[in-house]
Amino acid sequence: MNKTLDYIIRFLLGDDLSPDLCATIGYTSDRSLFHKYTTVIIPSGFFDEQTYGTPASLPPLPLHEIEGIPLLFGVPRIEKIGDTLVTHADLIASSYFLISRYEEMLKRNSRDEHGRFPGNESLPYRAGFIHRPVIDEYRLLLRRWLRETNRNIPEIPKGIRKINLTHDIDAPFLYRSWKGLVRHFRDNRSLTGAIRAKFGPLENDPFYTFPFLFEQNNALTSISDNAKAQAFYFLKAGGSSPQDKPHYNLKSRDMQSLLDAIKRQNGTIGLHSSYQAGREPHYILREKKRLERAVGHPITCNRHHFLALRQPEDIESLEAAKITDDYTMGYADIAGFRLGTSYPVQAINPVTRRLSPLTLHPLILMDCTLDDPKYMALGDEEATIYCLELFEQIRQVGGEVTLLWHNTSLIEKPESYQRKLYTLLLNELIRE
Repeated sequence: MNKTLDYIIRFLLGDDLSPDLCATIGYTSDRSLFHKYTTVIIPSGFFDEQTYGTPASLPPLPLHEIEGIPLLFGVPRIEKIGDTLVTHADLIASSYFLISRYEEMLKRNSRDEHGRFPGNESLPYRAGFIHRPVIDEYRLLLRRWLRETNRNIPEIPKGIRKINLTHDIDAPFLYRSWKGLVRHFRDNRSLTGAIRAKFGPLENDPFYTFPFLFEQNNALTSISDNAKAQAFYFLKAGGSSPQDKPHYNLKSRDMQSLLDAIKRQNGTIGLHSSYQAGREPHYILREKKRLERAVGHPITCNRHHFLALRQPEDIESLEAAKITDDYTMGYADIAGFRLGTSYPVQAINPVTRRLSPLTLHPLILMDCTLDDPKYMALGDEEATIYCLELFEQIRQVGGEVTLLWHNTSLIEKPESYQRKLYTLLLNELIRE
């Protein structure tokens, strides 16, 4: 557990500071030790054995605030004891609670029809801060406190430091299979048209919006290197649940053509773990190997289909499959900061309290979250305002943006604003 707590302190400080600074921050209520530290955070009791894992460990609402920032544990009191700044605001437990998805472990019965913990039942949503990266705000606060103890701590530059443009390829084509040919004939009553749809140019298929995607993504990635902006394409490689349909053959001519196009665009290919793998995590390794055989290189990135990485401890199956980076951590029903941060962070298993080598990249925005009637059901203008406000929150803390737009959301149709919104958001990011 000490390793996990040390990591949280290090994460709160920021990766631009010397690790030696961690030793100047104490997490203790023992006054005889205060003189060893420049800053002390008083534990709230969250980690006490008689409290941890019980309903009593959940923060009561309404929450306290410290300098306008929601505080999950402790009280917003700061004092100077000798030369040491002492705060009773337990930033460590508050950060652990969010990063580890602790409440998802405790509230096992709070699951939607797909077995996912709903965003609208989460503490960040109920307490009204799902739209704020509060852990990143804690970072700014902690660094200011350190400056007040005469430490030479720089301000975090405002702006968006990294952009992940991610795309889940649930259905790459509409008419390129025999079932698609029948569908086209049924809908259009034209055998010639159905044959052309199946065997003609890929670009004529309604779901094949990749040329548009490549053009939009390149407008952003071409003005920066991969350290700033990168495009990811997550591909399915299995799954026998009804939600895993349509299946596609990774070795088919059409799929190989798409894979070649992604590689030419310097896109990163990742695994889109199946709905079935969400329920039975041991399938992740099997699907990863199948995808690796099709693309010809190792796969280290993952996102779960339906964002259905259901239990916090399921991360162990991703570790076992040698996945190093996961991009699942957003809520399907509400856009915002599921982990309380916009920075990539190592996963924590709240059952064992173990720090994982797996890096979680918080998903901030998904296309269907915005317009689906089951989710936020936002109109064009409302969605734009909401997205730009999330961008501004990230700018203020110098964090990262991870977007998810499906190729099927980008079909040109009058009733959808997704194509226009995606272009608008990338144009906004280009100005960073």
